[in-house]
Amino acid sequence: MINEFELSDDSPVYVISVAAQLSGLHPQTLRAYDRMGLVSPGRAAGRGRRYSLRDILVLREVQRLSQEEGINLSGIKRILALEAESRRSRLRLAETQAEIARLRAELESTRAVAARLAGLLRNSGGGGVLVPVRESGGAAARSPAQPRRLPPVPPAPAAAGGSGPPAGAAARSPAPKQIRGDADDG
Repeated sequence: MINEFELSDDSPVYVISVAAQLSGLHPQTLRAYDRMGLVSPGRAAGRGRRYSLRDILVLREVQRLSQEEGINLSGIKRILALEAESRRSRLRLAETQAEIARLRAELESTRAVAARLAGLLRNSGGGGVLVPVRESGGAAARSPAQPRRLPPVPPAPAAAGGSGPPAGAAARSPAPKQIRGDADDG
């Protein structure tokens, strides 16, 4: 946490006259750049502009691009926007890479715990079955006992009078009494 007396590069502390002196520009130029959106300083309680060190550096870059490179202000505004977007993208990339590294470490830790549990299960002789764990190649480990599929139920024989279900209709299964009765007979 930053101490309340410590200042960062983004702390708006310089009044417009000091910012103009540090950047080598006239205060009216700073006001014009603010209206155009090139450099937007912070505001004090009385609505006065307060520039940060980062704002001063941007003002110097605007002056350099304008004077030395001959780029107009709309071009400079586009350049500054692209640089800010690039900076945000690099930050997001670094955050994503850190998250990937954290997840990889967590995955390895989980695999190590699973291996220890598997060893304990094998040594205990309890005969328990482990939940399949994905291998590092991505294929899921198969459990030794796959559930069997039951064969389909055969259709009931049609009545002799032809009053059975129409052709193509599903046959009815025997009534619950018949099933219980069949089980008691055997």
